[in-house]
Amino acid sequence: MNVLVLNCGSSSIKYQLLDMSDNPEVKAKGIVERIGLPMGILSHKNYRDEKYETETPVPNHTVGIKLVMEALLDKNHGVINSVDEIKAVGHRVAHGGEYFTESARLDADAIAKIESICDLAPLHNPAHLLGMRAILDVLPNVPQTAVFDTSFHQTMPPSSYMYPLPYKMYEQYKLRRYGFHGTSHKFVAEKACDILNWNIEEKKIITCHLGNGASITAIKYGKSVDTSMGFTPVEGLMMGTRTGDLDLGALLFIMEKEKLSVSEANSFINKKCGSNGFSELSSDMRDLEAASNEGNERAKLTLDMYAHRVKKYIGAYAAVMNGVDLIIMTGGIGENSCHTRKLVFNDMDYLGIKFNFEKNEGLRAKDELITYEDSKAKVMTITTNEELVIAMDTKRIVFGS
Repeated sequence: MNVLVLNCGSSSIKYQLLDMSDNPEVKAKGIVERIGLPMGILSHKNYRDEKYETETPVPNHTVGIKLVMEALLDKNHGVINSVDEIKAVGHRVAHGGEYFTESARLDADAIAKIESICDLAPLHNPAHLLGMRAILDVLPNVPQTAVFDTSFHQTMPPSSYMYPLPYKMYEQYKLRRYGFHGTSHKFVAEKACDILNWNIEEKKIITCHLGNGASITAIKYGKSVDTSMGFTPVEGLMMGTRTGDLDLGALLFIMEKEKLSVSEANSFINKKCGSNGFSELSSDMRDLEAASNEGNERAKLTLDMYAHRVKKYIGAYAAVMNGVDLIIMTGGIGENSCHTRKLVFNDMDYLGIKFNFEKNEGLRAKDELITYEDSKAKVMTITTNEELVIAMDTKRIVFGS
């Protein structure tokens, strides 16, 4: 049973085709880029590790989806013989607002609701809708689902998700904390509990999804009770190019001094700050670690600032849940940067953490326990797989299994 997973941006389509039989596997994956520009690019790789790339005009998402179909069907690097072998399509959707507390089958009503909250995610939801409509054009009889970044966090209590603004701002504009990366947070928490043979409904877990975008979630007895990203993904941790938490007065000061418009200020806090903006070197943790090792003091400070904020949120969420049983490190940085993990878990013994620094060294992209056996609170690296979650939810919704 083949499920096509799509993550559509305004000028790109990321895709994976997964065989969702008993042992799920990726049959092909790739990306279509530069949609709407004079020349687009498709990069494709199949399960035989055969790579294919082509440049061709891609004026819109429908043409982009047709290009994906051609790659999947190609006699040389393709992996299926007919589009009929694609049984369902699952879309990653950034924002479900308060409408969607779980993944949903896409029908006219669901699509209308996603469209109605585009102002909550103006850079993401309109692009997702383009992908959904492109599938309706190219694969009109194939069922579609939406898996939302926000839905897992809909269990947060009002004390966590409400902002101290005039209440009418919530009533009129739905201004509140929504949180993101929910698919990843849910997946790694459940995966870790399966590995440890734990009942997630009995445990207090803090999940740290650390990548170019980063967020931390407090999961109490299987439900999200607080998360670091807010109304938008810019709140919370310091990220690759996003500020994370910032004094609003400081932003107003910068806007006045630099004569920034609202649009320019939004671009500034999302694209020109974070690790890249502060270090003036890179948003990539590997580059910063290499520079720090060579004596670059700004790179070292950037790494220290990053780890400090992760540590601070872990402490806060342990307080929110009155303890913690497990802390999970996931995402590109969480899974691969032993240096970041070392900085975060140094001097964390007050939580009952006995961190195994020797085991941590060199650990990359594995599901691994990195605390000693007698550690009261455990720490694990867990590899995330959001595409697999989307495919699993799609299979469950469409086929009931």
